[in-house]
Amino acid sequence: MFRPSEWVVLAYFTYTAFMALQYPLPLRQKAAGLAAPLMLFLLGYLDSFNPRRWTSMVRDWLPAALVLAAYWQVDWFEVNYHFEDLERLWLGWDRFILYDLGLRKVMESMGPLLPGLVEFSYLLMYVIPPFALAAFYILRKRDRIEQYAFPFLLGTLSAYALIPHFPTGSPRVEHAGIDLPGVQTIFRQFNLWILNHGDIHTSVFPSGHVTAAFSAAFGMVLALPEYPWIGRCLLANSFFILVATVYGRYHYAADGLAGLAVSLSALAITVYLRRAESADHKPKPADVIESYPEAG
Repeated sequence: MFRPSEWVVLAYFTYTAFMALQYPLPLRQKAAGLAAPLMLFLLGYLDSFNPRRWTSMVRDWLPAALVLAAYWQVDWFEVNYHFEDLERLWLGWDRFILYDLGLRKVMESMGPLLPGLVEFSYLLMYVIPPFALAAFYILRKRDRIEQYAFPFLLGTLSAYALIPHFPTGSPRVEHAGIDLPGVQTIFRQFNLWILNHGDIHTSVFPSGHVTAAFSAAFGMVLALPEYPWIGRCLLANSFFILVATVYGRYHYAADGLAGLAVSLSALAITVYLRRAESADHKPKPADVIESYPEAG
């Protein structure tokens, strides 16, 4: 009845519903956490027993829309302390990358060009999920959506599930005024406005931006191998997002690398499951022999 990607969403919101029981949240808020799995359950039931084109299309888009709700829900689990020792360690690593390895010098060597590029890539993250889904419709490959949605949702929601367990703050907030970019662009101003008005405060580890970007890119590579330029463009954009998180001080490098690791893990799980499924559908030697008529 449920698609594999829907099982991922159901598992995530079930997990957060149990987590909510451990926090002093209003009862209505705890009950609201069950709204998403209830919607998916009802929609899957309706589409399975009374299939309609519109219900099938809603199932294409609803899980991606719920990613934003899942992200904001993470703020339910904010605590009043941070892993300050980790933050100091990660700050030292970032300074090594920014100054000793020369990331900041390289980024600012061409004026606003490179800073603007990575900030624009960071901004594009908000439109990648709907763009990816729309691409399947435009290319008439709607039957491949699940091949993209499963690794995307598995990677992204796995990162969200980890965030509450590593309470850390963004370096641009925790170390305000330190190591900030020397070049300001309009794209950075827009990114800062969005983060100031819509970001969560629970933690920044692992990076949700980086995880979602790479998970979407890996999903498109798997789902549309005949259009390699789409996956390659998304992978390049994901790399720029990773750079932007460090250069722009939105995240520590450790956050971004952890997000990449989560995405790679989701990719590995997806590939393993696909191979296992393919192996199950291969004809066995005895079946092949039996498919030929006996001689004579």
